[in-house]
Amino acid sequence: MNRRAIGQSCCGPSRRTVLGALGYAALLPLARAGSARAQPNPLIAIATDLEVVTITDRSVIVTWTTVAPDPAARLVPVDADTELRLAPADSVRAPVPVHADPQPTPFHYAEFNDLEPGRTYRFEAWSNGVRAIPALSLTTLSPGTPECTGEFTTLVPPPGRLLHTLALANDVHYGEEVSGLIVDGLPPGVRQDVPPYPEVMLAAMLDDLRRPDRAAERLLIAGDLTSEASLADSRDVRARLDTWGTLGSDYFVVRGNHDRPHTGPDYAGCPPAPADHHDCWAEAFLPRQQLIENEFGGLRLFGLDTSELDGSGGTIDRPQFDLLAERLRADPDRPTLVFGHHPVTVESGLTNLAGPGFVLNGRDSAELQSLYERSPGVFLQHSGHTHRNRRTRPDTACAVEFLEVAAVKEYPGGYSLLRLYEGGYLLNFYKTRTEAARRWSATSRAEYFGLLPDYTLGTTADRNHVVLRDFSGLG
Repeated sequence: MNRRAIGQSCCGPSRRTVLGALGYAALLPLARAGSARAQPNPLIAIATDLEVVTITDRSVIVTWTTVAPDPAARLVPVDADTELRLAPADSVRAPVPVHADPQPTPFHYAEFNDLEPGRTYRFEAWSNGVRAIPALSLTTLSPGTPECTGEFTTLVPPPGRLLHTLALANDVHYGEEVSGLIVDGLPPGVRQDVPPYPEVMLAAMLDDLRRPDRAAERLLIAGDLTSEASLADSRDVRARLDTWGTLGSDYFVVRGNHDRPHTGPDYAGCPPAPADHHDCWAEAFLPRQQLIENEFGGLRLFGLDTSELDGSGGTIDRPQFDLLAERLRADPDRPTLVFGHHPVTVESGLTNLAGPGFVLNGRDSAELQSLYERSPGVFLQHSGHTHRNRRTRPDTACAVEFLEVAAVKEYPGGYSLLRLYEGGYLLNFYKTRTEAARRWSATSRAEYFGLLPDYTLGTTADRNHVVLRDFSGLG
Protein backbone atom coordinates (compact mmCIF):
# COMPACT_ATOMS: atom_id res chain seq x y z
CA MET A 1 0.00 0.00 0.00
CA ASN A 2 1.44 3.39 -0.96
CA ARG A 3 1.79 6.43 1.31
CA ARG A 4 -1.14 8.22 -0.34
CA ALA A 5 -3.44 5.27 0.21
CA ILE A 6 -2.73 5.02 3.91
CA GLY A 7 -2.65 8.77 4.60
CA GLN A 8 -5.64 10.78 5.70
CA SER A 9 -8.07 11.49 2.87
CA CYS A 10 -9.73 14.63 4.20
CA CYS A 11 -8.17 16.95 1.67
CA GLY A 12 -10.23 15.28 -1.02
CA PRO A 13 -13.35 13.92 0.68
CA SER A 14 -15.92 11.96 -1.31
CA ARG A 15 -19.30 13.47 -2.13
CA ARG A 16 -20.95 11.05 0.32
CA THR A 17 -18.57 12.10 3.09
CA VAL A 18 -19.25 15.79 2.48
CA LEU A 19 -23.02 15.33 2.42
CA GLY A 20 -22.93 13.20 5.53
CA ALA A 21 -20.80 15.70 7.40
CA LEU A 22 -23.03 18.57 6.26
CA GLY A 23 -26.06 16.73 7.52
CA TYR A 24 -24.35 16.09 10.83
CA ALA A 25 -23.36 19.74 11.24
CA ALA A 26 -26.89 20.90 10.49
CA LEU A 27 -28.79 18.38 12.56
CA LEU A 28 -26.70 17.63 15.62
CA PRO A 29 -27.78 20.84 17.41
CA LEU A 30 -31.35 19.52 17.23
CA ALA A 31 -30.42 16.42 19.22
CA ARG A 32 -30.57 16.92 22.96
CA ALA A 33 -27.42 15.94 24.84
CA GLY A 34 -29.39 13.53 26.98
CA SER A 35 -31.46 11.98 24.16
CA ALA A 36 -31.55 8.24 23.58
CA ARG A 37 -28.71 6.98 21.44
CA ALA A 38 -29.57 5.53 18.07
CA GLN A 39 -29.05 1.90 17.16
CA PRO A 40 -26.93 2.49 14.07
CA ASN A 41 -26.56 0.75 10.79
CA PRO A 42 -22.74 0.57 10.79
CA LEU A 43 -22.68 1.09 7.03
CA ILE A 44 -24.09 4.61 7.36
CA ALA A 45 -22.80 5.73 10.78
CA ILE A 46 -20.46 8.71 10.59
CA ALA A 47 -17.26 9.18 12.59
CA THR A 48 -16.59 12.90 12.37
CA ASP A 49 -15.18 15.96 14.18
CA LEU A 50 -11.68 14.43 14.11
CA GLU A 51 -9.23 16.65 16.00
CA VAL A 52 -5.59 16.15 16.96
CA VAL A 53 -5.92 18.27 20.05
CA THR A 54 -2.70 17.75 22.00
CA ILE A 55 0.81 16.94 20.79
CA THR A 56 3.56 16.82 23.40
CA ASP A 57 7.09 15.47 23.20
CA ARG A 58 5.92 11.91 23.90
CA SER A 59 2.14 11.84 23.52
CA VAL A 60 -0.80 12.62 21.27
CA ILE A 61 -4.51 13.03 22.02
CA VAL A 62 -7.10 12.57 19.28
CA THR A 63 -10.87 13.12 19.67
CA TRP A 64 -13.87 12.46 17.43
CA THR A 65 -17.64 11.82 17.56
CA THR A 66 -19.82 9.05 16.12
CA VAL A 67 -23.36 9.75 14.94
CA ALA A 68 -26.12 7.89 13.08
CA PRO A 69 -29.73 8.50 12.05
CA ASP A 70 -32.46 7.84 14.61
CA PRO A 71 -35.90 6.56 13.55
CA ALA A 72 -36.89 10.10 12.59
CA ALA A 73 -33.79 10.38 10.34
CA ARG A 74 -32.11 12.87 12.67
CA LEU A 75 -28.39 12.38 13.24
CA VAL A 76 -27.75 11.81 16.93
CA PRO A 77 -24.72 10.67 18.96
CA VAL A 78 -24.30 6.88 18.76
CA ASP A 79 -22.19 4.44 20.78
CA ALA A 80 -19.14 2.87 19.16
CA ASP A 81 -15.73 1.57 20.15
CA THR A 82 -12.55 3.69 20.09
CA GLU A 83 -9.36 2.78 18.24
CA LEU A 84 -6.27 4.84 17.44
CA ARG A 85 -3.68 3.54 14.98
CA LEU A 86 -0.14 4.90 14.60
CA ALA A 87 3.05 4.27 12.66
CA PRO A 88 6.24 6.27 12.17
CA ALA A 89 5.97 8.29 8.98
CA ASP A 90 9.27 6.86 7.74
CA SER A 91 7.97 3.30 8.13
CA VAL A 92 6.58 1.30 5.20
CA ARG A 93 4.00 -0.41 7.40
CA ALA A 94 0.47 0.85 7.84
CA PRO A 95 -0.57 2.36 11.15
CA VAL A 96 -1.26 -0.28 13.80
CA PRO A 97 -3.58 -0.12 16.84
CA VAL A 98 -1.92 1.52 19.84
CA HIS A 99 -5.05 2.46 21.80
CA ALA A 100 -8.23 0.40 21.84
CA ASP A 101 -11.19 0.95 24.13
CA PRO A 102 -14.16 -1.39 23.66
CA GLN A 103 -16.35 0.67 26.02
CA PRO A 104 -19.06 2.13 23.77
CA THR A 105 -19.30 5.91 23.60
CA PRO A 106 -20.20 8.52 20.98
CA PHE A 107 -17.53 10.91 22.30
CA HIS A 108 -14.12 9.44 21.62
CA TYR A 109 -10.90 10.40 23.39
CA ALA A 110 -7.73 8.47 22.53
CA GLU A 111 -4.41 9.23 24.21
CA PHE A 112 -1.10 7.47 23.54
CA ASN A 113 2.00 8.26 25.59
CA ASP A 114 4.90 6.20 24.23
CA LEU A 115 6.19 8.32 21.35
CA GLU A 116 9.64 9.66 20.52
CA PRO A 117 10.37 13.40 20.69
CA GLY A 118 10.76 15.17 17.36
CA ARG A 119 9.43 12.29 15.25
CA THR A 120 6.67 12.33 12.64
CA TYR A 121 3.88 9.76 12.82
CA ARG A 122 0.97 8.73 10.63
CA PHE A 123 -2.32 8.14 12.40
CA GLU A 124 -5.87 6.87 11.86
CA ALA A 125 -8.89 6.96 14.18
CA TRP A 126 -11.56 4.26 13.87
CA SER A 127 -14.94 3.39 15.43
CA ASN A 128 -16.99 0.30 14.50
CA GLY A 129 -14.95 -0.10 11.35
CA VAL A 130 -15.54 3.48 10.23
CA ARG A 131 -12.58 5.82 9.88
CA ALA A 132 -13.00 9.25 11.50
CA ILE A 133 -12.79 12.38 9.37
CA PRO A 134 -12.67 16.08 10.27
CA ALA A 135 -15.77 18.24 10.33
CA LEU A 136 -16.20 20.82 7.59
CA SER A 137 -14.06 23.32 9.46
CA LEU A 138 -11.19 25.40 8.15
CA THR A 139 -9.33 24.79 11.40
CA THR A 140 -8.92 21.10 10.68
CA LEU A 141 -9.34 21.00 6.87
CA SER A 142 -6.65 23.58 6.03
CA PRO A 143 -3.68 22.20 4.07
CA GLY A 144 -0.91 21.02 6.35
CA THR A 145 -3.05 20.34 9.42
CA PRO A 146 -2.58 16.93 11.06
CA GLU A 147 -6.23 16.13 10.42
CA CYS A 148 -5.76 16.80 6.70
CA THR A 149 -2.35 15.19 6.19
CA GLY A 150 -2.88 12.26 8.55
CA GLU A 151 0.48 13.06 10.16
CA PHE A 152 1.76 14.89 13.21
CA THR A 153 5.22 15.57 14.63
CA THR A 154 5.95 15.35 18.34
CA LEU A 155 7.62 18.32 20.00
CA VAL A 156 11.22 18.43 21.20
CA PRO A 157 11.23 19.43 24.87
CA PRO A 158 13.52 22.17 26.16
CA PRO A 159 16.86 20.99 27.55
CA GLY A 160 17.37 20.24 31.21
CA ARG A 161 15.19 18.97 34.04
CA LEU A 162 11.44 19.43 34.33
CA LEU A 163 11.03 21.95 37.14
CA HIS A 164 7.35 22.85 37.52
CA THR A 165 3.94 22.19 35.94
CA LEU A 166 1.28 24.90 36.04
CA ALA A 167 -2.28 24.78 34.73
CA LEU A 168 -3.67 27.84 32.92
CA ALA A 169 -7.46 28.13 32.74
CA ASN A 170 -10.27 30.68 32.47
CA ASP A 171 -13.95 31.28 31.76
CA VAL A 172 -15.82 28.86 34.01
CA HIS A 173 -19.04 30.96 34.09
CA TYR A 174 -20.49 29.26 37.16
CA GLY A 175 -24.25 29.81 37.19
CA GLU A 176 -24.63 30.19 33.42
CA GLU A 177 -27.58 28.33 31.89
CA VAL A 178 -27.26 29.01 28.14
CA SER A 179 -23.92 28.85 26.35
CA GLY A 180 -22.95 30.75 23.22
CA LEU A 181 -24.94 33.97 23.62
CA ILE A 182 -23.19 37.20 22.64
CA VAL A 183 -25.86 39.91 22.92
CA ASP A 184 -29.65 40.03 23.41
CA GLY A 185 -30.09 36.26 23.15
CA LEU A 186 -28.14 35.99 19.91
CA PRO A 187 -26.83 33.94 18.28
CA PRO A 188 -29.00 31.02 19.37
CA GLY A 189 -27.36 29.42 22.38
CA VAL A 190 -27.08 25.83 23.56
CA ARG A 191 -28.77 24.72 26.76
CA GLN A 192 -27.94 21.57 28.69
CA ASP A 193 -30.14 19.67 31.09
CA VAL A 194 -28.87 18.81 34.58
CA PRO A 195 -26.23 18.77 35.87
CA PRO A 196 -25.33 22.34 34.87
CA TYR A 197 -22.51 22.39 32.35
CA PRO A 198 -20.26 24.89 34.22
CA GLU A 199 -20.22 22.48 37.16
CA VAL A 200 -19.55 19.50 34.88
CA MET A 201 -16.66 21.19 33.09
CA LEU A 202 -14.99 22.60 36.21
CA ALA A 203 -15.23 19.25 37.98
CA ALA A 204 -13.71 17.54 34.94
CA MET A 205 -10.78 19.96 34.85
CA LEU A 206 -10.04 19.65 38.56
CA ASP A 207 -10.19 15.86 38.26
CA ASP A 208 -7.73 16.00 35.35
CA LEU A 209 -5.21 18.21 37.09
CA ARG A 210 -4.68 15.87 40.04
CA ARG A 211 -4.13 12.79 37.88
CA PRO A 212 -0.49 11.59 37.63
CA ASP A 213 -0.37 12.15 33.86
CA ARG A 214 -1.15 15.87 34.32
CA ALA A 215 0.22 16.52 37.83
CA ALA A 216 -0.36 20.27 38.00
CA GLU A 217 1.28 21.94 41.00
CA ARG A 218 -0.53 25.27 40.65
CA LEU A 219 -3.72 26.41 38.91
CA LEU A 220 -4.08 29.94 37.54
CA ILE A 221 -7.64 30.96 36.59
CA ALA A 222 -7.75 34.13 34.51
CA GLY A 223 -11.22 35.42 35.20
CA ASP A 224 -14.93 34.83 34.61
CA LEU A 225 -15.29 32.28 37.34
CA THR A 226 -18.99 33.18 37.53
CA SER A 227 -21.75 34.04 35.10
CA GLU A 228 -22.90 37.28 36.78
CA ALA A 229 -21.06 37.39 40.12
CA SER A 230 -23.99 36.53 42.35
CA LEU A 231 -23.09 35.74 45.94
CA ALA A 232 -24.39 32.18 45.63
CA ASP A 233 -22.40 31.45 42.46
CA SER A 234 -19.26 33.10 43.86
CA ARG A 235 -19.48 31.04 47.02
CA ASP A 236 -20.25 27.84 45.13
CA VAL A 237 -17.32 28.10 42.74
CA ARG A 238 -15.03 29.02 45.62
CA ALA A 239 -16.18 25.94 47.57
CA ARG A 240 -15.56 23.71 44.55
CA LEU A 241 -12.06 25.09 44.03
CA ASP A 242 -11.31 24.69 47.72
CA THR A 243 -11.80 20.95 47.37
CA TRP A 244 -8.83 20.98 44.98
CA GLY A 245 -6.46 23.20 46.95
CA THR A 246 -5.94 26.39 48.92
CA LEU A 247 -6.53 29.84 47.44
CA GLY A 248 -3.29 31.80 47.33
CA SER A 249 -0.96 28.81 47.47
CA ASP A 250 -2.37 26.01 45.29
CA TYR A 251 -4.68 28.00 43.06
CA PHE A 252 -4.92 31.67 42.13
CA VAL A 253 -7.77 33.64 40.61
CA VAL A 254 -8.30 37.06 39.08
CA ARG A 255 -11.54 38.76 38.21
CA GLY A 256 -13.10 38.83 34.75
CA ASN A 257 -15.78 41.12 33.36
CA HIS A 258 -18.51 38.65 34.39
CA ASP A 259 -17.17 38.82 37.96
CA ARG A 260 -17.46 42.62 38.15
CA PRO A 261 -19.56 44.43 40.78
CA HIS A 262 -23.25 44.71 39.89
CA THR A 263 -26.19 46.97 40.71
CA GLY A 264 -29.69 45.99 41.77
CA PRO A 265 -31.48 44.43 44.72
CA ASP A 266 -29.98 40.96 44.19
CA TYR A 267 -26.55 42.38 45.04
CA ALA A 268 -27.50 44.88 47.73
CA GLY A 269 -26.35 42.73 50.62
CA CYS A 270 -22.77 42.50 49.35
CA PRO A 271 -19.87 44.91 50.04
CA PRO A 272 -20.36 48.33 48.42
CA ALA A 273 -18.41 49.36 45.34
CA PRO A 274 -18.34 52.71 43.47
CA ALA A 275 -21.41 54.16 41.76
CA ASP A 276 -24.03 52.20 43.70
CA HIS A 277 -22.53 48.86 42.75
CA HIS A 278 -22.10 45.93 45.15
CA ASP A 279 -19.30 43.38 44.94
CA CYS A 280 -20.44 39.86 45.81
CA TRP A 281 -17.42 38.28 44.10
CA ALA A 282 -15.13 40.13 46.52
CA GLU A 283 -16.92 38.55 49.46
CA ALA A 284 -15.93 35.10 48.18
CA PHE A 285 -12.54 35.99 46.68
CA LEU A 286 -10.71 39.32 46.47
CA PRO A 287 -11.36 43.09 46.32
CA ARG A 288 -11.44 44.60 42.84
CA GLN A 289 -8.33 45.96 41.09
CA GLN A 290 -6.02 44.17 43.53
CA LEU A 291 -2.68 42.79 42.32
CA ILE A 292 -2.05 39.12 43.13
CA GLU A 293 1.53 38.21 44.02
CA ASN A 294 3.16 34.85 44.69
CA GLU A 295 6.54 33.22 44.37
CA PHE A 296 7.62 29.60 44.53
CA GLY A 297 10.87 27.95 43.53
CA GLY A 298 12.16 31.27 42.23
CA LEU A 299 9.23 31.72 39.84
CA ARG A 300 7.19 34.90 40.32
CA LEU A 301 3.45 35.10 39.60
CA PHE A 302 1.43 38.29 39.15
CA GLY A 303 -2.34 38.29 38.72
CA LEU A 304 -3.96 41.42 37.27
CA ASP A 305 -7.58 42.46 37.80
CA THR A 306 -8.35 44.01 34.41
CA SER A 307 -12.13 44.28 34.86
CA GLU A 308 -14.02 47.55 34.47
CA LEU A 309 -16.82 48.58 36.81
CA ASP A 310 -19.25 48.21 33.89
CA GLY A 311 -18.75 46.78 30.43
CA SER A 312 -16.75 43.99 28.85
CA GLY A 313 -13.50 45.86 28.07
CA GLY A 314 -10.33 45.85 30.15
CA THR A 315 -8.55 48.44 32.29
CA ILE A 316 -5.92 48.58 35.04
CA ASP A 317 -6.44 51.21 37.72
CA ARG A 318 -3.48 53.41 38.64
CA PRO A 319 -2.74 51.99 42.14
CA GLN A 320 -2.57 48.43 40.80
CA PHE A 321 -0.41 49.54 37.86
CA ASP A 322 1.98 51.42 40.12
CA LEU A 323 2.38 48.45 42.44
CA LEU A 324 3.12 46.12 39.52
CA ALA A 325 5.70 48.57 38.17
CA GLU A 326 7.32 48.83 41.60
CA ARG A 327 7.58 45.06 41.96
CA LEU A 328 9.02 44.57 38.48
CA ARG A 329 11.46 47.45 38.86
CA ALA A 330 12.80 45.93 42.09
CA ASP A 331 13.68 42.61 40.39
CA PRO A 332 13.34 42.94 36.60
CA ASP A 333 15.21 39.75 35.68
CA ARG A 334 13.32 37.26 37.85
CA PRO A 335 11.35 34.72 35.74
CA THR A 336 7.79 36.07 35.87
CA LEU A 337 4.41 34.88 34.63
CA VAL A 338 1.51 37.36 34.50
CA PHE A 339 -2.15 36.43 34.14
CA GLY A 340 -5.24 38.57 33.72
CA HIS A 341 -8.62 38.22 32.05
CA HIS A 342 -8.32 40.62 29.13
CA PRO A 343 -5.91 40.06 26.22
CA VAL A 344 -3.39 42.81 25.68
CA THR A 345 -2.18 43.15 22.11
CA VAL A 346 -3.45 45.07 19.11
CA GLU A 347 -3.56 41.81 17.16
CA SER A 348 -5.91 40.31 19.72
CA GLY A 349 -8.16 43.36 19.51
CA LEU A 350 -8.36 43.15 15.73
CA THR A 351 -8.96 39.39 15.52
CA ASN A 352 -11.50 38.68 18.26
CA LEU A 353 -15.20 38.66 17.37
CA ALA A 354 -16.09 41.70 19.50
CA GLY A 355 -13.30 43.97 18.25
CA PRO A 356 -10.70 46.24 19.89
CA GLY A 357 -13.03 47.40 22.66
CA PHE A 358 -13.14 43.86 24.04
CA VAL A 359 -9.49 43.72 25.13
CA LEU A 360 -7.32 45.82 27.46
CA ASN A 361 -7.64 49.48 26.49
CA GLY A 362 -4.92 50.91 24.26
CA ARG A 363 -3.38 53.21 26.85
CA ASP A 364 -2.96 50.50 29.46
CA SER A 365 -1.79 47.99 26.86
CA ALA A 366 0.98 50.30 25.66
CA GLU A 367 2.09 51.08 29.21
CA LEU A 368 2.06 47.42 30.23
CA GLN A 369 4.13 46.31 27.24
CA SER A 370 6.57 49.18 27.81
CA LEU A 371 6.93 47.97 31.38
CA TYR A 372 7.67 44.46 30.11
CA GLU A 373 10.39 45.83 27.83
CA ARG A 374 12.22 47.00 30.96
CA SER A 375 11.52 43.72 32.77
CA PRO A 376 13.19 40.94 30.75
CA GLY A 377 12.19 38.31 33.31
CA VAL A 378 8.54 38.47 32.20
CA PHE A 379 8.11 35.61 29.74
CA LEU A 380 4.37 34.92 29.40
CA GLN A 381 1.01 36.63 29.87
CA HIS A 382 -1.98 34.29 30.12
CA SER A 383 -5.41 35.71 29.24
CA GLY A 384 -8.95 34.44 28.80
CA HIS A 385 -12.08 36.35 27.71
CA THR A 386 -12.03 35.42 23.99
CA HIS A 387 -12.68 31.70 24.70
CA ARG A 388 -10.09 30.72 22.10
CA ASN A 389 -6.59 29.27 21.84
CA ARG A 390 -4.38 31.88 20.24
CA ARG A 391 -0.92 33.43 20.50
CA THR A 392 -0.59 37.05 19.41
CA ARG A 393 2.40 39.26 18.66
CA PRO A 394 3.54 41.92 21.12
CA ASP A 395 3.35 45.51 19.93
CA THR A 396 6.78 46.37 21.34
CA ALA A 397 10.15 44.66 21.54
CA CYS A 398 9.27 42.84 24.76
CA ALA A 399 10.12 39.13 24.70
CA VAL A 400 6.76 38.01 26.11
CA GLU A 401 4.37 35.38 24.81
CA PHE A 402 0.79 36.69 24.86
CA LEU A 403 -1.39 33.60 25.16
CA GLU A 404 -5.17 33.25 25.12
CA VAL A 405 -6.55 29.95 26.42
CA ALA A 406 -9.90 28.46 25.42
CA ALA A 407 -12.74 28.40 27.94
CA VAL A 408 -13.25 25.71 30.54
CA LYS A 409 -17.04 25.88 30.18
CA GLU A 410 -17.67 25.05 26.51
CA TYR A 411 -16.08 23.57 23.38
CA PRO A 412 -13.20 22.81 23.16
CA GLY A 413 -13.54 22.74 26.94
CA GLY A 414 -10.20 22.53 28.70
CA TYR A 415 -7.03 24.13 29.96
CA SER A 416 -3.34 24.49 29.10
CA LEU A 417 -0.41 22.94 30.92
CA LEU A 418 2.79 24.96 31.17
CA ARG A 419 5.76 22.68 31.87
CA LEU A 420 8.87 24.61 32.87
CA TYR A 421 12.28 23.09 32.15
CA GLU A 422 15.73 24.46 32.88
CA GLY A 423 16.00 25.47 29.22
CA GLY A 424 12.49 26.76 28.47
CA TYR A 425 8.88 25.65 28.51
CA LEU A 426 6.51 23.25 26.82
CA LEU A 427 2.89 24.40 26.48
CA ASN A 428 -0.06 22.16 25.57
CA PHE A 429 -3.83 22.53 25.52
CA TYR A 430 -5.92 19.62 26.86
CA LYS A 431 -9.62 18.92 26.53
CA THR A 432 -11.23 17.61 29.70
CA ARG A 433 -11.99 13.90 29.45
CA THR A 434 -14.82 12.75 31.69
CA GLU A 435 -17.79 11.29 29.80
CA ALA A 436 -20.04 14.20 30.80
CA ALA A 437 -17.44 16.78 29.75
CA ARG A 438 -16.89 15.12 26.38
CA ARG A 439 -20.64 15.03 25.79
CA TRP A 440 -21.06 18.74 26.55
CA SER A 441 -18.02 19.68 24.47
CA ALA A 442 -19.49 17.85 21.48
CA THR A 443 -22.87 19.51 22.04
CA SER A 444 -21.57 23.04 22.51
CA ARG A 445 -19.48 23.00 19.34
CA ALA A 446 -22.79 23.87 17.62
CA GLU A 447 -22.57 27.42 19.02
CA TYR A 448 -22.21 30.37 16.61
CA PHE A 449 -24.26 28.45 14.00
CA GLY A 450 -21.70 25.63 14.09
CA LEU A 451 -18.72 27.92 13.47
CA LEU A 452 -17.35 27.83 17.02
CA PRO A 453 -14.47 25.41 16.24
CA ASP A 454 -13.11 27.79 13.60
CA TYR A 455 -12.89 30.52 16.21
CA THR A 456 -11.93 28.77 19.43
CA LEU A 457 -9.88 25.62 18.76
CA GLY A 458 -6.86 27.49 17.41
CA THR A 459 -4.05 26.12 15.29
CA THR A 460 -1.94 23.16 16.28
CA ALA A 461 0.91 25.57 17.04
CA ASP A 462 -1.31 27.85 19.13
CA ARG A 463 -2.22 24.85 21.29
CA ASN A 464 1.14 23.05 21.34
CA HIS A 465 4.54 24.69 21.27
CA VAL A 466 7.98 24.98 22.84
CA VAL A 467 9.80 28.19 23.83
CA LEU A 468 13.50 28.13 24.73
CA ARG A 469 14.42 30.30 27.69
CA ASP A 470 16.92 30.17 30.55
CA PHE A 471 15.18 28.97 33.71
CA SER A 472 18.24 27.31 35.18
CA GLY A 473 17.99 29.48 38.31
CA LEU A 474 14.58 28.11 39.25
CA GLY A 475 14.35 25.53 42.03
